[in-house]
Amino acid sequence: MRAYVTSCTMEAVNSPDPRRPIMPGNKLFESLPGAADPATVTEAAHRTAELLVRGVRESADEEVHARVVKLADEYGLDELAELWSDSPADSLPGALWRLYLLRSWVHSNAAEVAREFATGREYAEVHAVVAGVAEPPGPTEVRDMVDAVLRGVATGDFATTLDRAAAFARIVATGRAHLAEDGHDRVLSASKLVETADQLQTAARAERAGHLW
Repeated sequence: MRAYVTSCTMEAVNSPDPRRPIMPGNKLFESLPGAADPATVTEAAHRTAELLVRGVRESADEEVHARVVKLADEYGLDELAELWSDSPADSLPGALWRLYLLRSWVHSNAAEVAREFATGREYAEVHAVVAGVAEPPGPTEVRDMVDAVLRGVATGDFATTLDRAAAFARIVATGRAHLAEDGHDRVLSASKLVETADQLQTAARAERAGHLW
């Protein structure tokens, strides 16, 4: 397993200005050859997640915010997975991993997600208000919504960002379950989406309590 650290991370950690934001750009993740110490991987996961969520918030640079949204596009989910996917769901890197995974999935399946969302919101109106998808909820709207959620990592309240993502996932899961005709596979995938929604809401509560790290 490869370990990832960031030159930007270490630069920011060692900087005399602790408010200096991390810049998601070239060399954000710099791979180190050889077997990784699990403790090193865990430390790198938490440090990069903390700087992305806490550090970028100090920046008013729209380019920085845009790069946060498109981080998985630039580096690929495999890169992020190596760093964050093994982190607990109720941790900062674990929550970030679920947000980026959700965005990548929506962008890859926007038409189907839009259909499921349109169905699901009829049964989950309160969650639809929290998610905030524009009318009518077509492929463009669901892509825009999930991008807006990721933008909240850099510009908004992180707990609210997690709540919006959870609401969105719950609505899509509800729609998927109602649209399931052959049963098992779609219902199973819907239940996994509900599990993701629950995990995101748990992370949101931890963030509000000051316990998400």
